Amino acid sequence: MLDPVRFITNLSTGEMGYAVAREAKQRGFEVTLISGPTALAPPSGVRLIPMVTVEDLKRALSRHFFQNDLLVMAAAVGDFLPAHPRMKKMLRQKRWKVTFRQAPDLVREVAQRKGRRIVVGFSLETENWLSRSREKLKAKHLDGIVANYFSPRHNPFGEGRVHVALIDAKQTRILRLGKKSALAGVLLNWAIALAGER
Repeated sequence: MLDPVRFITNLSTGEMGYAVAREAKQRGFEVTLISGPTALAPPSGVRLIPMVTVEDLKRALSRHFFQNDLLVMAAAVGDFLPAHPRMKKMLRQKRWKVTFRQAPDLVREVAQRKGRRIVVGFSLETENWLSRSREKLKAKHLDGIVANYFSPRHNPFGEGRVHVALIDAKQTRILRLGKKSALAGVLLNWAIALAGER
């Protein structure tokens, strides 16, 4: 947050995380959904943990990660945070100088301590999307990563068609699907298969 009423964020609708939560609940899993502000209604029967900031998410992960077997980290967590957020609203002026610091890599932090849990992350790139996502898979100690890309012709946000790659240590599967609900089903099957390979 820049000040109490202004903040910097990433594009995200929450559609993917909610689709995974809904699919998992329909399959009979106990589901904890950690969610930032969104217009979406949480799936029925899901435990909802609201959050706003990176620090909120860090606290929620610390509290709930070890009580679960699978983490699907679909959150679009910002890579940078204002180094010196103001406690009062900044007055209008022609220029502001803002210094940023690197945000904590939350999925990497929990994946390093996952034990036998499965951790699936997400990656969004504007170039070299497959190679960069493979690098992230290793660097973040993930079991799998859903690779996505953004271009003038492909906007992955919202309810559009899905074009992603599922990457794990053994293979890369490129998928073209109609909806994120379809991807949620494929993703859960994949996570269950990854758990079975342990």
